[in-house]
Amino acid sequence: MKSFAGTRLILLQPSLPKHATATTPPPPPSAQHRLWLIALISFFAFASILTLLSSSAREFRPTNSLLRAAASVSPTAIPAPVAALHPNLFDALLHYASQSAANGRMPEPELRAIAAVLRRRGPCSLLVFGLGPESLLWRSLNHGGRTVFVDENQYYIAHYEERHPGLEGYDVAYTTKVSELGELLSAARKQIGGECRPIQNLLFSDCRLGINDLPNHLYDVAWDVILVDGPRGYSPASPGRMSAIFTAGVLARSGGVGPTDVLVHDYEREVEKVCSAEFLCAENLVGVEGQLAHFVIRGGGAARKDDFCFNRTATAAAAAAASAAAML
Repeated sequence: MKSFAGTRLILLQPSLPKHATATTPPPPPSAQHRLWLIALISFFAFASILTLLSSSAREFRPTNSLLRAAASVSPTAIPAPVAALHPNLFDALLHYASQSAANGRMPEPELRAIAAVLRRRGPCSLLVFGLGPESLLWRSLNHGGRTVFVDENQYYIAHYEERHPGLEGYDVAYTTKVSELGELLSAARKQIGGECRPIQNLLFSDCRLGINDLPNHLYDVAWDVILVDGPRGYSPASPGRMSAIFTAGVLARSGGVGPTDVLVHDYEREVEKVCSAEFLCAENLVGVEGQLAHFVIRGGGAARKDDFCFNRTATAAAAAAASAAAML
């Protein structure tokens, strides 16, 4: 056998880790450092989002439609009062309007009669049935007040609102005809203690003469002046102004204790004269200028709750005279 005497034994051991030197890469950041890094990134992200939102808010401008929607939800959201139109400007506007050659415009005496009411009551809450050549004049003379227009033609309303930003108008779908005058009056008289009573919120009324499809908040307004110059009423198939006059009579009596000036144009026609006698009453008639009749209606405790007029004899006589004149 061979001898093992010259054999060398080699032992292998695992090497121990060397200590870090200056050239060794630093250890990974601790958990605390990572938290600081996350907080810093979050801060800059939040600042960027806040800057974006602020610039968007500055660029946003509410439209007329949004303002009107807000007003319909909250009737108290009414702009702060504005000073009335200066008397010199008032007179100048009236002068140039009276000299206008526009088709279908009112004669000067009637323009001045309406302007006199607006001068006395303005700035006021003004409701106008019908759009026409004088619409912008009424709105301007009532500077600082609120002027609302109601018309049968929704496209006409949209056209006016587009051309005259800030104008407030609403369309109404009339379901009446001039040829139905007798039938409508008879039905209203039968329901005068119920659906067609003189003091009520027309929003909940089923009276056929009542206009109940206006925005809700308009029924809560205490109107100072109501001008009835629409809808059309020149033919038997036209809607006629029966509903407008009835609604004006109810709004004037239901809006509060103060008086409401109600002006009815084209008063020489049968519908206007008969319905004015029925719902505005001869006892409240204070003057007639050409084709314009002027009534002053008192609401609250000064108004009857079971009838429109205190003196039905005078009302019946006025209606009979109007019908006789229409037959001539």
